[in-house]
Amino acid sequence: MLSFRQIDPQNAPMHLLLEADPSEANVTKYLMSARCYVAVSNDEVVGVCVLNNTQDDTKKDDNKIELFNIAVSPDRQGQGVGKALLQFVIESEKRRGISCIELGTGTFGYQLAFYQRLGFRVDSILKNFFLDNYDGPIYEVGIQHKDMLRLVLHL
Repeated sequence: MLSFRQIDPQNAPMHLLLEADPSEANVTKYLMSARCYVAVSNDEVVGVCVLNNTQDDTKKDDNKIELFNIAVSPDRQGQGVGKALLQFVIESEKRRGISCIELGTGTFGYQLAFYQRLGFRVDSILKNFFLDNYDGPIYEVGIQHKDMLRLVLHL
């Protein structure tokens, strides 16, 4: 059985966060003042989700939040953990008064379909994001990620 709760960002499981974002420097940066939620099964954290205000203070909006990372233990992927965790996060943020959740993801792959199934819509494209912001190339199914899609969900 899964349970969900908010945790202190300092206790976020880095090994899981690195499953979704290979840059420990990036993860450490967005963990500062973040809200973190976890999915727990049999006293083990099997999923984590990190949200924070946008890193660009000129665009700060108290009714919007950005989803920076969501990850599920590799041995629990494909079992509905990520979907259930994100649904819990969406409802929790809605109760806080958040009206919009934004995120960035690759232009292809299972993550894009995952977010779209939960109602997120494409808003914009950031050209060369993965080329400009990561030390090395990021591949999925043999294709290099280059551009980022920005997605939004209006609550």
